[in-house]
Amino acid sequence: MTTALPYRANVGAVLFNPSGLVLVARRADLPNAEGAPGGWQLPQGGIDDDEDPAIAVFRELEEEVGTAKATLLAEHPRWLTYDLPAHLIGQALGGKYRGQRQKWFALRFTGTDSDIRLDLDPHPEFDAWRWARLADLPALAVDFKRAIYQDLAEEFARFAG
Repeated sequence: MTTALPYRANVGAVLFNPSGLVLVARRADLPNAEGAPGGWQLPQGGIDDDEDPAIAVFRELEEEVGTAKATLLAEHPRWLTYDLPAHLIGQALGGKYRGQRQKWFALRFTGTDSDIRLDLDPHPEFDAWRWARLADLPALAVDFKRAIYQDLAEEFARFAG
């Protein structure tokens, strides 16, 4: 039964550039999913034991997109959860979790585009990135994450261009 599995603690970053666009990155394991939902996503990753989520989001940014040049704009007031679809239970997230419990942050990017380096990690999660409109996030998400991306688009709309 999937409800016996826990949620994985996770943080996510909605990284806004000065024009109010957000960074989305293409999953390296889905290189041919250019326009398919789920091929592009926001940076996110696990929280280490006893790690402050506000610290974890900067660590994850640096690990996933090669830079932590950002300032904190806002923290989503709630933890958001999603359940994996049945066919991914036991496979995704190491097979140990039913989904993720996420704390999301809005951040302002303080670097330049050249600071975004997907090639710094020996096993990169992403193989391409671009700036996108916040309102376009829900259409980029896989079905089981779409409600979270819709919530983020509404909650952080005040930071969009």
